[in-house]
Amino acid sequence: MKNEKIALRRRGLWQAAGVTLAAGLVPPARAASPWPKDRPVRVIVPFTPGGSTDILARAVSQRLGEELGQSFVVENRGGAGGTIGTELVARAPADGYTLLMGHIGTLAVNPALYPNLPFDTVSSFQPIALVAVVPNILVVNPRAADVRDAAGLIALAKRRPGALAYGSGGNGSAAHIAMVAFNTAAGIEMTHIPYRGTGPMLNDLIAGQIALTMTGGPPVLPPVRSGLVRALGVSSPQRLPSVPEIPTIAESGLPGFDAVQWYGLVGPAGMPREIVDQLNARCARILQEAALKSRLEAEGAQFSPGTPEDFAELIRTERHRWGALIRQANVRPD
Repeated sequence: MKNEKIALRRRGLWQAAGVTLAAGLVPPARAASPWPKDRPVRVIVPFTPGGSTDILARAVSQRLGEELGQSFVVENRGGAGGTIGTELVARAPADGYTLLMGHIGTLAVNPALYPNLPFDTVSSFQPIALVAVVPNILVVNPRAADVRDAAGLIALAKRRPGALAYGSGGNGSAAHIAMVAFNTAAGIEMTHIPYRGTGPMLNDLIAGQIALTMTGGPPVLPPVRSGLVRALGVSSPQRLPSVPEIPTIAESGLPGFDAVQWYGLVGPAGMPREIVDQLNARCARILQEAALKSRLEAEGAQFSPGTPEDFAELIRTERHRWGALIRQANVRPD
């Protein structure tokens, strides 16, 4: 036993010095290249371009590529509420070259909406890093709903049950579930119009084809600032520092309301821990950089860096919370 301990200690010292004793025994053609040096890393966004997931994925991927000296290429694989792109990553090799920009919808909401998913959002993935928490912003087109705050919207909806149409990026999307939470808490009824992505939905909102939505800040704040739509409230318990003039929904008509989105990188289950830790550390660093931080905070994103284990616990907790709401409201994907 003593000799074994000495051997292990010596091996650790050699490895710490960067010497791999077996290197000379492995044929060069079979030696593993240092990650991620031999090819680009794919970052799958399971939605169409233009939404919060896409915006955050592109911002973070650009900086990760610069940090690690290899391209991080964003691929949009939308469809079926995000399940198509998510399944692609679940089935990918766990080598660090295929990642998912997951979010509340794909990782916490969909298991309740799609009970026969061909993957499990806990056991099929390796959480890497929580990238951002993004409060939703409740916005209306004044031509379709001329109200000034959440209380006014609730009153209008009660006078006209089912008459107001709200849009989302799809059945079961984060915007859809946030509006279900709002309607349930307020005791009102509105008509849901699902779209194939946040971008097309916002186009119709601006055009007045639908009355309102509640979605993440990155895609919706530009039209708010341009005066194309009106912000009624943010869904977080506190106001956003970037737009302090917008009250919370809790303070403007629905006390206690809290429904935020979150986004984070995951990979297939079984990823090497050294790659997971490297990505987590790089994400934590770049998300504190002044340029990236100010850019994304201006769009409503808030940062809560933590460990992969912290992110895993968030996914489990949110699955329970939103699954209960979906069952209570009898939400269906179609």
